[in-house]
Amino acid sequence: MYDDRELILEAKHVTREFPASNNRTLLACNDVSLNLYKGKTLGLVGESGCGKSTFMRFLVSLDKPTSGEIIFKGKDITKLKGEELRQNRQHIQMVFQDPSGSFNPKMKVRDIICEPLLNFNRIKPSEKDATAKKFLKMVDLPESFADRYPHNMSGGQCQRVAIARAIALEPEIIVMDEATCALDVSVQKTIIELVVNLQREKDITIGFIAHDLGLIQSFAHEIAVMYLGNIVEVLPGEDIGKNAMHPYTQALQGAIFDLNMDFSKKIESIDSEAPSPLDVPPGCPFQDRCEYCMDKCRKEHPKLVEVEKGHQVACHKFGQA
Repeated sequence: MYDDRELILEAKHVTREFPASNNRTLLACNDVSLNLYKGKTLGLVGESGCGKSTFMRFLVSLDKPTSGEIIFKGKDITKLKGEELRQNRQHIQMVFQDPSGSFNPKMKVRDIICEPLLNFNRIKPSEKDATAKKFLKMVDLPESFADRYPHNMSGGQCQRVAIARAIALEPEIIVMDEATCALDVSVQKTIIELVVNLQREKDITIGFIAHDLGLIQSFAHEIAVMYLGNIVEVLPGEDIGKNAMHPYTQALQGAIFDLNMDFSKKIESIDSEAPSPLDVPPGCPFQDRCEYCMDKCRKEHPKLVEVEKGHQVACHKFGQA
């Protein structure tokens, strides 16, 4: 899809298993391979509990996979320890779903924004005021917000402060975990516009987790669809409305309003529930909810294969060998 020289991070065959009761294993991520490209946005979408956040936590070293590699700057970051791990954190930052929950309630906004810079000796304590005001301006907040505490701000304002903190270290990658899901729709729009403008200005790579396919397709350059820990489809963001091939992606697409305001489009939903991640059937994980399920689907796990340039699908419907 993009020139290989723009590849900035490569996840290879990443798997995460969690031990469960009665000697069972919960497979949160199953052989996930995804790429992030410089200055582009990868949207990772799927239902709650599908493994999206688990995967993105690997990128910021908040968790480690059971197996697999994540290559950044020529190194497998899953193997980093000590000071080398600490130094790597400044290159990959995160904006959490609940920004106020990631703030120290006793710290003012200037301290929240400047703490990462002080930790890495990027600024002196005497430069905090000027630095905080500079980053507040970048996220369209008044300079006076430097003296506020998290509880004195709205959800949208807290999210802007979280973004200011994330970009303060000038990272190459920012991971955003459902960063707009708790906000009003009008506020979501302004936050997304802010993120897109900052990305263009600073050439930042973004990994954006969402359940909302309508939101993510409006700005993501590439979208990966995840189901029960498996990547079932990867395609350009602009193509998902008309070229989605996997039955699960199509079901997600059918459950949202048409972005072009075509009110003749019928809103549909999947009637059945996803199986427990502790009891995933052999073969295709989507088999019990798929109208196209064949005998092969119940026996063989479909591989993610390229059906056209930049478009990969894991589905036996498309003639996998």
